[in-house]
Amino acid sequence: MLEQGEPVPVVRSADQSTAESNTGKWILLILAVIYVAGSLYLLFDLRSQVNSLSKDSKAQFAELTKRVQAAEASDETLAQQVGMTKKELAARAAELQRQTRAAEARLAERQKEQISQVTGKVAGVETEVGGVKTDVASTKTDLEATKAKLERTIGDLGLQSGLVARTRDDLELLKHKGDRNYYEFTLLKGAKPQPVSTVGLQLRKADAKRGKYTMNVTADDRTIEKKDRNVNEPIQFYTGRDHLLYELVVWTADKNKVTGYLSTPKNAPVPVSANQ
Repeated sequence: MLEQGEPVPVVRSADQSTAESNTGKWILLILAVIYVAGSLYLLFDLRSQVNSLSKDSKAQFAELTKRVQAAEASDETLAQQVGMTKKELAARAAELQRQTRAAEARLAERQKEQISQVTGKVAGVETEVGGVKTDVASTKTDLEATKAKLERTIGDLGLQSGLVARTRDDLELLKHKGDRNYYEFTLLKGAKPQPVSTVGLQLRKADAKRGKYTMNVTADDRTIEKKDRNVNEPIQFYTGRDHLLYELVVWTADKNKVTGYLSTPKNAPVPVSANQ
């Protein structure tokens, strides 16, 4: 007899236990089959993927190999072209160097010719300059000699005369000095009085052998005879309201003609008709 509260024991028969044991086995078998089938499927799928990857890899490798070969062929072709270009460039460079050397030689020769021409011209200019210097020196010497010929002397009034010109060249020098006015004249024997500046001059007699002459000088409505005067002797006289000193010099005396000049102060009247 069971006490209250105790579990009632379950009583199983032998057939029932065997049935349960077979059911468990079938379940395990089914699970094993399912596992094997799944494993086989996974294995097959993995192998397919591996084969596919292998094919793709082979194709990619083959494509890469083709590209490498094409690149190598291209490199070889490019190398050949570059080799030809290098040869051409080398030949061209050599030709350019030859042309450059030839041009430099021609330029150097032309420069030498130009320098020679310029040197010749410079030498010519130097020669000309030397000639000009010589001419200037000669002219200066002539001027110094001319100045030496210009002497101060005492006029017929006993006054100190200015520089006396003894030739036409001397007279030109005096004109350029600009100290006084100078009027050149030529008087013929027997001619009427000739106006020179503000006075009148008339030749009465000329003696070429003795170098003497006689002349009438008309100034301020008076006529003064200058008798037997010597060539290059200053003849002096006063004239005008300001009592200005005029000076007359004859530097050549021929048989019937004398040549000389009349010198007047800078402030002396200058007639329009006067021949300076």
